Amino acid sequence: MAEIDHYDFDLPRQLIAQQPLACRSDARLLVVHRQQNRWEHSHVRNLLEFLDPADALVLNNTRVVPARLVGMRTKTAGRWSGLFLAADESGIWQVMSKTRGKLVAGESVTLLDRQHDPVCQLVLLSKLPDGQWLASPDTREPTLDLLERIGRVPLPPYIRDGEMVDQDRQNYQTVFAQRPGAVAAPTAGLHFTEELLNRIRGHGVRIHQVTLHVGMGTFRPVAVERLSDHVMHSEWAEMDQPTADRLQRVRDQGGRLVAVGTTVVRTLETIASSGPLRGWQGQTDLFIRPPYQFRAIDALMTNFHLPKSTLLVLVRTFGGDDLIRRAYDEAIREEYRFFSYGDAMLIL
Repeated sequence: MAEIDHYDFDLPRQLIAQQPLACRSDARLLVVHRQQNRWEHSHVRNLLEFLDPADALVLNNTRVVPARLVGMRTKTAGRWSGLFLAADESGIWQVMSKTRGKLVAGESVTLLDRQHDPVCQLVLLSKLPDGQWLASPDTREPTLDLLERIGRVPLPPYIRDGEMVDQDRQNYQTVFAQRPGAVAAPTAGLHFTEELLNRIRGHGVRIHQVTLHVGMGTFRPVAVERLSDHVMHSEWAEMDQPTADRLQRVRDQGGRLVAVGTTVVRTLETIASSGPLRGWQGQTDLFIRPPYQFRAIDALMTNFHLPKSTLLVLVRTFGGDDLIRRAYDEAIREEYRFFSYGDAMLIL
């Protein structure tokens, strides 16, 4: 059996959540206790029962950009779809592109707004690996303003085949999102409400934030047999020095760093790989897999992840392979809701 097949599992399709609960914090929470080799069932609204005042909760404050693009090839009117990935200081975009037929450099795409009215043209400049293009919009409108006006929420394909509804503009964003740049939500953070965050602060638990702009690679399954052969996607992350100092102080005083989401894990572990926590920014392509030894985090809150994904490998590396595998079996038996809009797991 290939190594990656060890991370496969069968999931009934009806357990893939298609929308969030009316109240975010009503999501179920499977609490896994590593040292006792057991779990218990709870809800996110009860998270405080599992935190101590000495702990620190670490959130990812990235903001999802409405990055899904719809348009047509200007010459032929053929359908075109794309995903905005990034823009440089000169306004050149990096996009994923999908259409029938072959695109050529110099060709243009007419971008359509959410009412399917034409807005501007996107000139394709040069092709990059993995189906990506460098492109230039023929407008002076700032990129983020344009995307807010015409872009769609970049839902993963397992949610309504990626087709947004108006509520997704709010639902697929954390309440603490600040820094635009993600093309997918840090989904563990979707469970928090302002009321829950205020209760956590009132309990004495400190809340800190880092940034990792979630990229398209978060949905990409491992396509090789051996984990060591997988080329990990790279994502931009940052933690400032004051936050690093506060988190290091928590650990020095015996508190736990509770990472909300695998993106926070990758940010903190990337920084800790070269010593104590410190201010840092840059690209991380850290692939956490056995026999990785964790240096920064003590607990993890995370959603239930896709089979054969790097995120599932990370979670089982942290929580213990057999224990997390059995916990997933339990979640399926108890009909937990899976993936981005689904329920959560807390690994202590």
